[in-house]
Amino acid sequence: QVHVVESGGGLVQAGGSLRLSCAVSGRTFNRYTMGWFRQAPGKEREFVAHITRTGGSTYYADSVKGRFTISRDNAKNTVVLQMNSLKPEDTAVYNCAGRDSPYPSTRLNDYDYWGQGTQVTVSS
Repeated sequence: QVHVVESGGGLVQAGGSLRLSCAVSGRTFNRYTMGWFRQAPGKEREFVAHITRTGGSTYYADSVKGRFTISRDNAKNTVVLQMNSLKPEDTAVYNCAGRDSPYPSTRLNDYDYWGQGTQVTVSS
């Protein structure tokens, strides 16, 4: 059983920063492509960023490119989403997800393991 737990959400003013962390249980973390998704009120869940198994390649949604950075530490089974220059439109529940495949994906249905999410609220 794989457990995914996010932390680090909160309330921040526009222009500020937050650092989200994702802890994944199990000894096979380095098999998983990892991604972050978010869901704003009244909207569908959307892709934010993903990172390959080794951390050698990352990819971002256009809406966060240049502001967010995804990284991972395979020794600690963790993934981090550093969010800078936050905007009110970044307000959402952020979910971390794992895909048991070497091929990263932006599609929700391609991910096998999901956390419960952490709330990020950006005030104007």
